[in-house]
Amino acid sequence: MNIPCILIPALVGLICGILGYLIGKMNSKGGDDSLATALQADLDACKANTKSLNAKISSLEADLVAKANFTNTTQSFVATAPAFLFDGNLAATVYNKKIKENDLKIVEGIGPKIEALMNAAGINSWRELSEASTDKLQAILDAGGENYAIHNPTTWSKQALLAYEGKWQDLKDWQENLTGGKE
Repeated sequence: MNIPCILIPALVGLICGILGYLIGKMNSKGGDDSLATALQADLDACKANTKSLNAKISSLEADLVAKANFTNTTQSFVATAPAFLFDGNLAATVYNKKIKENDLKIVEGIGPKIEALMNAAGINSWRELSEASTDKLQAILDAGGENYAIHNPTTWSKQALLAYEGKWQDLKDWQENLTGGKE
């Protein structure tokens, strides 16, 4: 048997294997570096976008404060919200039970514990509840813990508005189609 015929292909195969391994290692290092660079560029773009959005939010908040101050100083130009008078007799007639003014429990989905959470957060009346956004109400529930976070406050503001305006029959009719405050 001829040893060079076996040895030469073996050496060529070994050299090719080593070269392939080294070239692969060099390419993988370049790939990780370019991936890290791309990710860093995306992160920087997100940070810049966040700064831009925060600046816009600050600007809008400043405009809102300026408008509120203008509204307070020029009462003659501001249309005030109508003041609704609570009619307990009408509410009792529709609900067949005595209803206290600003009792948040009249809203489908709110019980005594959630009412206490709302009161602690500064929502003590139907009007305040009607003016609260769903996000704010959900944040209050989330802050109360996971037992409260499962509730869905999407209809609470509308229900509270009907109670505030004294539209008891409309409120009762709507609540008959709700389950736990959800449509």
